[in-house]
Amino acid sequence: QVQLVESGGGLVQPGGSLRLSCAASGYIFSIATMGWYRQPPGKQRELVATITSGGSTNYADSVKGRSTISRDNAKNTVYLQMNSLKPEDTAVYYCRAWREVLNYWGQGTQVTVSS
Repeated sequence: QVQLVESGGGLVQPGGSLRLSCAASGYIFSIATMGWYRQPPGKQRELVATITSGGSTNYADSVKGRSTISRDNAKNTVYLQMNSLKPEDTAVYYCRAWREVLNYWGQGTQVTVSS
């Protein structure tokens, strides 16, 4: 069974940085597109960034220039480096893996940006 486990969330001050990690198990990782999504309190889940199996990336306008998504296929891990964090970045961040009709989500990790 495919499992995605996020880590690296926590409390950070505005302007700070953090790196989220998503460790994957199962067969899907090397062939899947991976993505980070977030759900702010009281709002819908939204796309943050994606990275294909070949390394192509896309970012939401809200994080473009401040965030970098990357993957290490040898470690079955995808990362989201976030810099210059803002209070509006506060959300539960979810890792997603998908390939054709297959789709998996992690359990989420809380990111709180506050002074």
